[in-house]
Amino acid sequence: MIKKSIYIKNMVCPRCITAVENTLKKLDIPFDEVSLGQAVIYKSINDIDISKLDKELKIIGFELIHDKSQVIVETVKTLIVDYIHHNDGEELKINFSDFLSEKIGKNYSTISHLFSDSEKVTIEKYIILQKIEKVKELIGYEELNFSQIAYKANYSSVAHLSKQFKQVSGLTLTNYKKLINKNRTTIDNISK
Repeated sequence: MIKKSIYIKNMVCPRCITAVENTLKKLDIPFDEVSLGQAVIYKSINDIDISKLDKELKIIGFELIHDKSQVIVETVKTLIVDYIHHNDGEELKINFSDFLSEKIGKNYSTISHLFSDSEKVTIEKYIILQKIEKVKELIGYEELNFSQIAYKANYSSVAHLSKQFKQVSGLTLTNYKKLINKNRTTIDNISK
């Protein structure tokens, strides 16, 4: 059998993978693996009722991606979300332009241009939005102080984190901690 990758928009967490796997099983579409933003199936794309698959995916909040530039944009989002939110507690110390170029196999200026045109926000701003959501999550756990959170999220200082946090959320870190979870945004709705 031939393996074929299909690309799926809005997959941001392990539960998304399970939901897509269940949809593929429901439609009797054999697959090798499902990961964030992608499924590797065993059937030729021509042998699948694409409209039925797309309809089923839309019911659970996903969508097939057909455009190659949109595949790149979704891959960028998936890589950023995965690195920031699912990094097993590692500090966020990475050069994202090099990381994205290496993972996608295109130069960063091309990737950045496609992303900005599609999402109406720069990759850098998207990264900041994701990092601030991660900071909100870490504040909510109440396990780390602001210095530890700043270090974990790769901010040079609490002052830098505080300034960026206030710009994005409109609240100080302390005020947010008092109003915990009232301003949380689901990961897949950041930048919308």
